[in-house]
Amino acid sequence: MRDDPAVVDLVTRARGGEKDAWDELVERYAPLVYSICRRYRLMPTDIDDIGQSVWLRLVEHLPGLREPAALPGWIATTTQRECFRLIRTSSRVEPVDLADSPDVPEQAIAEEEVLRHERGAILRTAFSELSRRCQLLLSLLMQDPPAPYDEISRRLQLPVGSIGPNRARCLTRLRQTPALVGLAADGPDDGTRR
Repeated sequence: MRDDPAVVDLVTRARGGEKDAWDELVERYAPLVYSICRRYRLMPTDIDDIGQSVWLRLVEHLPGLREPAALPGWIATTTQRECFRLIRTSSRVEPVDLADSPDVPEQAIAEEEVLRHERGAILRTAFSELSRRCQLLLSLLMQDPPAPYDEISRRLQLPVGSIGPNRARCLTRLRQTPALVGLAADGPDDGTRR
């Protein structure tokens, strides 16, 4: 994920002035900017302002970005700094920036946010590869709170006793999608994979 050729290609094309590449960069990384802003519990209008600031800074810095593959980290770090700047200028209390903590380096915080975003995008891609029936079943079971089995049975016209086995088959298919197989192959073997 770190040296994603798609990111390098998008950055190269955006540097060359391709509007489609720029639009795709914004579409791809706007959720990352949003998720970081939400961690700071900002108001929607503040989130919009920070998003605009991040994209403006990217326009300024894109030509000088030494490593195109590092763009997600750059976006995460810039977003965190913009959030902190906004909080600091709009509050009387001096906030504590997690990036200044000696125990948690700024780069580690940014990388963690980027990885979370990329894994979410991969999972959404894998989920979209499932049949509509599996998507609906898993969505009903994952909503908060999960839908009762009798409702699932009625909506999917499925016997209550077969919901569990169908769920297991859908999860197996999800694990076997190319996107998740690739993620498992690329990830570190820290003993958490099965």
